[in-house]
Amino acid sequence: MVYKSKTQKTYLLTPVALFISGVLSPFAFADDTSLEVIEVHGHAQNKHLALGSSESLLSDLGVDFSAAGGVSNLPILNGLMGDRVKVLVDGADVTAACANHMNPPLSYISANQITSYNVVAGVSPVSAGGDNIAGVISVNSISPQYSDSSELSWHSGYVSAKYSSVDNGRKLGVGARLASDTFSFNYQGSFSDADSYEDGNGDVVLDTLYRAQNHSLTAAMRDDKQQLVIKLTHQKIPYQGFANQYMDMTDNTSYGAIAQYKRSFENSELEGQVNWHSVKHEMGFFSEEKTGMMRMKTDAQDISTQLKWRIALDKNSSILLGQEYYNYSIDDWWPGIEGSTMMGPDDYVNINNGKRERIAAFAEFESQINTKLWLNAGVRIESINTHVGEVQSYNDGMSMTDMDDMDDMSDMGSMESMTMSDTSTDNTIAAENFNAGDRDKTDTIVDANLLINYQITNYDELQLGLARKNRAPNLYERYSWGVSTMATTMIGWYGDGNGYIGNPDLDVETAHTISATYIKSAKDDRWRLSTNVWYTDVSDYIDADIVRSFNSYDLDNTARNIFQFTNVDAILYGAKIDLTANIYESKQLGNWQLHANVTNTRGKRDDTNQPLYQIKPLQTQLGISQQIGRFDNALSWQWVDTKSRVDNNRFENQTGNYSLLNLSSKATWNALTLSAEVSNVFDEYYQLPLGGVSIAALKQDSSNGFEQLAGQGRSFNVSASYAF
Repeated sequence: MVYKSKTQKTYLLTPVALFISGVLSPFAFADDTSLEVIEVHGHAQNKHLALGSSESLLSDLGVDFSAAGGVSNLPILNGLMGDRVKVLVDGADVTAACANHMNPPLSYISANQITSYNVVAGVSPVSAGGDNIAGVISVNSISPQYSDSSELSWHSGYVSAKYSSVDNGRKLGVGARLASDTFSFNYQGSFSDADSYEDGNGDVVLDTLYRAQNHSLTAAMRDDKQQLVIKLTHQKIPYQGFANQYMDMTDNTSYGAIAQYKRSFENSELEGQVNWHSVKHEMGFFSEEKTGMMRMKTDAQDISTQLKWRIALDKNSSILLGQEYYNYSIDDWWPGIEGSTMMGPDDYVNINNGKRERIAAFAEFESQINTKLWLNAGVRIESINTHVGEVQSYNDGMSMTDMDDMDDMSDMGSMESMTMSDTSTDNTIAAENFNAGDRDKTDTIVDANLLINYQITNYDELQLGLARKNRAPNLYERYSWGVSTMATTMIGWYGDGNGYIGNPDLDVETAHTISATYIKSAKDDRWRLSTNVWYTDVSDYIDADIVRSFNSYDLDNTARNIFQFTNVDAILYGAKIDLTANIYESKQLGNWQLHANVTNTRGKRDDTNQPLYQIKPLQTQLGISQQIGRFDNALSWQWVDTKSRVDNNRFENQTGNYSLLNLSSKATWNALTLSAEVSNVFDEYYQLPLGGVSIAALKQDSSNGFEQLAGQGRSFNVSASYAF
C-alpha cells in the first residue's frame, strides 16, 4: 500500500505507519486540494466525482460490506462486522442508534465530503481507537484550506453530479469555501436519490430505494502555533429501504457538532476534541414494495472528548499520552397501534434510558530505532459501564400466550401468519423478569499492541504485529429483553430473518491477533508485491445459540430460528496478496498499470467448528489502467468463489461463484472532469455472499422462501464535476 500526499509524492508506508504519522500527528495545517488516501499505487482519486456512500472508496482498501440500506451497509474487516469495527468520522465515535443498525457511523457522511480516509485492519495502534477487535476505519472531512491574503474572500468551490441507470440514481454534491491567511469557512453538501435497483435478470430487487441528504459547515482559524476548528453537521434521510430486514427506515434526522483544538510547542504537540451528535430515528413502512403499520422509534445522543499529547523524547522517538471519554444514551420504544389488540394499548419500551459510558487512557511509544527498524508499542485501559431502566410490553395485563386466535399480525407487515402461541413465556413476564434483574454492568479492559517494521533491504520490507483488543457488548446485545417471535425479529443487524434475545450476562470479547506482511519491490520500482497473513483468536466472541424455531408461512423453506446472544470462543484467519506493476509505457499509448489481489478469509466457532456468519469466500481482482494525456481509462475484473461454508444455525444461504467486468473512462480539462462507466458489463445475475435474505421478496411471494439478496445488474453511469 502507498500513500499519496497532498503534493502527490509517493511514500511506501504501511497502513499502520501512515495512521500514526499522518492521522495521529495532532498539529498539521492541511488543505484538501487533493485526497489523502491509502491506495493501490497509481489509482488517483478525485473526491468531487465520488458521490453517495463512502463504500466505493473503502472497498478499494479491502473493506467488505454486509448489505443493508443504500447508504447504510455495514463494514467488515477480516471477517468481523458491526461494532467490532471501530469507525471514526472526523475523529468522532458515533454509535448506531437502531435495533437493526440502520444508521451506522459511515451513513452520516457522503463520499464527496471526505478529504482523507484510511483503514487499519487487525493490529491497530491503541491510540487509533479502543472498544474494537477488528480494526479501525477513519474518514475525515475536516481539512481547512487557507489563502495568502489577509482579506477573507472567495477561495474555491465545486458542483458534481452523477447518474446511474441500474437504479435511476441521481446524486449531487456541492462545496464552497471562503478563506484568508488565518480564517477558513467551508460548506459541503450532498443529495442522493435512487429507486430500487435491477439485478442481472432485469428484475427489480425490491425495497432497495432510498433518499438522503447531508450538510456540513466548517469554520477554522489559525496562527503559526495553533488551530481551532468547529464543524456543524445535519443529515436528513426521509426514507431508506432495507430488503433484508422486517422493517424500513422512515426517518433519520441528525445534528452534530465537533470542536478541534491543536497546538504545537517546542518539543510537544497537543490536540483536544469535543464531539456531540444527536439523532431521531424511526422505522416503519413507506413503500408498496414492503407494507405494514408497525412503528419503532429511537432518540439517541453521543457526547465524547479526546485529549492527546505527543512528547518528543529525542530526534527519532516520541510518546503519545491520551485520555478519552464517551457517553452514549438512547431511548428505544415502539408506539402502540390504536385498535390493535396485540401491539397496544401501551407503548412497547425496548430500551429505557439506556447508557453506555467509556473512560479510557493510553500511552504509546513510537521510535525510528535506526534506518532499518521502526517500532510502535502501546497500552490502553478502559472502563465501560452499561445501564438501562425498567421496560414494559405492549400490554402488561394480558399474557400473549392466551392470544392464539389473534388475526392482526398483519400490523407488522412482515409475518402475517405468525401467532404468539410459539412461546410459553410472554413478553409481559419477560419484562417483569428483566426489571427484577441486574441491569448495570461495568467492564475493565486492557488493550496492548506491538508493531515492528524492518527494512531488510532497499527492496524488501517485513512488518510484524501483535495485539490484544477488546470490545464490550452493545446495548442491544445485552438488554434486548423481548422473547416473542415478533419482538425478537425486530432485533438484529444480520439480515438473516431470524430473531434475537439479549443477554445481560454477556462478557467482553477479547481478541489476540498476530499479523505478518512481507513486501517486495523491484529495483526500478516497476512492480511491488505484498503478502499478508493473519490469525485471530477470540475469547468470549459474541455469537448466538438457538432458543427455539418458528415458521411464519408453514413452508419447508420458511423456517427460522430465535437465538439468544451468548459468548463462545472463535478463530479467524486469512491471507492477502497484492500486486502492482507498470507493464507498458510509451508516448503514443500512455502509461499502463496492472493491479491484482487475492483475499481469503476463514472463521469458525471453537466448540462446534461451525463457520461464522457472513465470511466472504475467496475473491480475486484484476485491473488494468491506462493514463494518456487527459484521459484515465480502466478495465477491472472481479471473481468471487462459491460460498459453501455457511452458518447453518442461521440458515445462511450458499451462493454461487460469479465474475464481474467493469469499464470506466475519465477525462479532465482544467476545472472540468467528466466520467463514464459501465459496471457489470455482461449483466450477470449473482447473489451477494454478504447480502442476507430478501424479506421484501418473501412478502411478495413466499413460495421461494428466504432467497439470498441479488446484486446489481449492468449499469451505465455518467458523472461530471466542475471546480471554480
